Order: sequence, then structure tokens, then C-alpha cells
Amino acid sequence: MSFVDHLLSIVDSSNLLFYLKVIDNFIWGPPLLILLVGTGVFFTFSLGFIQIKRLPLALRYVFGSQSMEKGVKGDVSSFGALTLALAATIGTGNIVGVATAIKIGGPGALFWMWIAAFFGMATKYAECTLAVKYRTFDENGEAAGGPMYYIKNGLADRSYSGILSKAFACFGIFVGCMGIGTFTQVNAIVDSVKITFGIPSMQTAIVVSTLVFLVTIGGIKSIVRVAQFIVPFMAITYVLSSVIIIALNIASLPSVLSLVIQSAFSRTAAAGGFLGASIMMAMQFGVSRGVFSNEAGLGSAPIAAAAAKVKSPAKQGLISMTGTFFDTIIICTMTGIVLIMTDSWKGELAGAYMTSQAFSSVLSIGSYVVGIGLMFFAFTTILGWNYYAERCTEFLFGVKAIFPFRIIYVVLVFIGAFLTLDAIWILADIFNGLMAIPNLIALAALRKVVISETKEYFNSLESEK
Repeated sequence: MSFVDHLLSIVDSSNLLFYLKVIDNFIWGPPLLILLVGTGVFFTFSLGFIQIKRLPLALRYVFGSQSMEKGVKGDVSSFGALTLALAATIGTGNIVGVATAIKIGGPGALFWMWIAAFFGMATKYAECTLAVKYRTFDENGEAAGGPMYYIKNGLADRSYSGILSKAFACFGIFVGCMGIGTFTQVNAIVDSVKITFGIPSMQTAIVVSTLVFLVTIGGIKSIVRVAQFIVPFMAITYVLSSVIIIALNIASLPSVLSLVIQSAFSRTAAAGGFLGASIMMAMQFGVSRGVFSNEAGLGSAPIAAAAAKVKSPAKQGLISMTGTFFDTIIICTMTGIVLIMTDSWKGELAGAYMTSQAFSSVLSIGSYVVGIGLMFFAFTTILGWNYYAERCTEFLFGVKAIFPFRIIYVVLVFIGAFLTLDAIWILADIFNGLMAIPNLIALAALRKVVISETKEYFNSLESEK
């Protein structure tokens, strides 16, 4: 047995998987879920239900933010920063993650995804507001911001700020390189291409890694140009396909929504290939898969928000807040309803196969919609997380480390195409949770700054009337 084979046999051993699952269940247990949702609840009430009251204004900003504000430093427009964040969030979580949540937690998991997203919008507003307020610019003149910077600069008087900011940056690199950004996404692309078109993994790996290199070598502006084209197009196509399926089965929609609500507060009985689920399972998988998808509270989106050429931190906070709305309230909901409406969640299939079956059972091109959608969503997630992890690398090692990081990232993307280990998915979940901890601590410590910035911004809007 070669060294590589021996290493893989250790990584894929049942003992390691067992311990990783124990760690994963501990990290994503009640304490973190309560902390994530609790943070959103706090900002929801302290900011006067900003995700409801100010959503119309936020959406107006989104669709009118393609141009950059003059006389303000930044790398991309507010819309560009939003599409970059959406590029990183709209991915396997919207297709595979939703399917996994409902397969294990039952239809009730969708309800808890909504709850996590609703309160997560307030969290996303808070963290992205702080990102713009405390951002800096590196030696290359590019914006540098995110949790590591608002921890370092906003909590400079706290003894733990240095350790906490570096911990976040380390976890961010791990998530980008070993979790959400590379292995899980390229695995999804390879599987999707093989299922949909029958193309071998090697060919797909070469094409994907080459495209990633060509886009990321140009930095954030190159990534945003691609994201601004792909993300809206694929999101609209996917949502329209879902709407068609729902419209063709509109008579069953009330019963589907009723099942979602009932299952959120009662045990879901076994049906077909579904083994049944408790309320806790629905809650845990709904919240965790929802966070995996929209990343509210993880601290990733603030890194993109900091690059926006915008003057007011609160304005960018509002624009960034809509990312959670688009990602979970709209796209994940479409996936969930189609899965439940077609009874695919009761079958033997899971993950992307389950979603593909749900769509193809109604639309003849359904499997292509899911397959192509998954490919593009996963590809843009790779691009988005390249930027996130790059900024974390720059924070720890300086601008000299940016180019070597980009090369390493592309190599990891290529390698990831051939890794189908269960441990990889669990590691992604673990690093996800670890990322949230320093960010949530910082949000709690800087809560008064968020409230102050919000009051100041809306008072200025009132005075302009």
C-alpha cells in the first residue's frame, strides 16, 4: 500500500469519522444554535425589526446600487459586493443542504430554516455594517475588512482582540481551503457533470481548476464581473423552474405549508424511505443547514461588504442583509417546497439526487436545471470563498502571500475533485461552526456601535426629507 493510500485509509476510517461526528454534533449543538439565533433575535429587537421595516428600502438600494459612489474608497459597487457574497452563499447548501435537512429532519426543517434566515437578516446587517465602519486598505490599495478587522480595530482596547481576530482568520482560511470553498463544491460539480452529461471526473477537474485560475488571478474585480453575470442569471432560472413546478401543483401548496408548520413542532412519522424525525432534529438540521447556506453570523459576507465603494456603513448593511433574504427565504424555500410537494423527501435518494428527482418528476428538463444550476452555483461559491480566504491570508501574512495563496487554492480545487470522503463534509461543518464563534463574540461586544450607526443613518435620512 502506498503512503497516499495508507493516509486515505486512516482519514476514511470509521474511528476518525466517529470522532469527527462527535465534534461536529458538539459544535453545532444547542449552545451554538441558540447563540446564532439569539444574536439575530437581539439585533432584531434592538434595531426595531429592521429586516421587515427596512426591507423595501434595502431592495431599492440593491437594484439601484450598480454604480459606485463617487469620492469614496472601495474596490467594487455595493451591488458587486452583494453578488460576491451571494456567489459564496448560493451553492450546494441551496440544493444539497436543503435536501439533507429535510431528508433527516423532515419537512419541519424548512420552517426552522426560515426562522434562522429571518433573524439571520438582522445579524447579517449588523456584521456588514461593522465591516465597512472598521475596514482598512492594504499595501496594494485594496479594501481589507471583515470580522478580523472589526475585532482588531473595534476591540483594540480588549486584551483578547489579537487572539480572536487571528483565530477568525485561521478558521476562514480552513473553511475556504478545506471546507465550503473547495472540496465540497468541486465534488458537487464533478458529481453533477457526471450525472447530467456523463463526463469523466478528470476532464471536469481540469476545466474547473483552469477557469478558477483565470478568474481569481485577476482579483476581486475579475471575480465580481463573473459573479454579476452568473449569480442573477442562474438564480432567476432556478427560481422560475421551481415556480413552474409549484404552479403545476398549486392545489397541494396549502397542505405542503401546513405539513411544514406541523412538522416543526411535532415528530414526523416515518413514511416511505424516510425514517422519521424528532422536533430537535428538525430544528438542528434546519438551523444548521440554513446557516450553512446563507452564512449569517459566520462572518464571511462582511469580508465582501468591506470592498464596497460606499460611504455609509449602515447603507451597505442594508444591501448585504438582502443576501440572506434571496438565498434562504427565496431559493432554499423553492427547493424545499418542490421536495415536499413531489414527495421526493420520502424516497430512498438523498442530496443532489433527491432534488434532481423532484424536479425531473414534473419537468422533463428538471434534471438539467438542477445539474446545471448546481454546477454554476458551486463554481461561483469557489470564486467567492477564494476571495474570503485570500483576505484572511492577507490579514495574517501580508500582501506578499496573496499570489502563492491563489496558486495553492487552485491546486486544492483540482485535488478536491477526486476526494469523496465523508470526513471532508464533516470537517466543512466543523470549521463553519468554529468561524462563527469569534464573530458572534465581536458582534456582542460591538452591539452599541451597530445601534449607534443605525440611528445616525436613519436620522440623516429623515433630515434630508
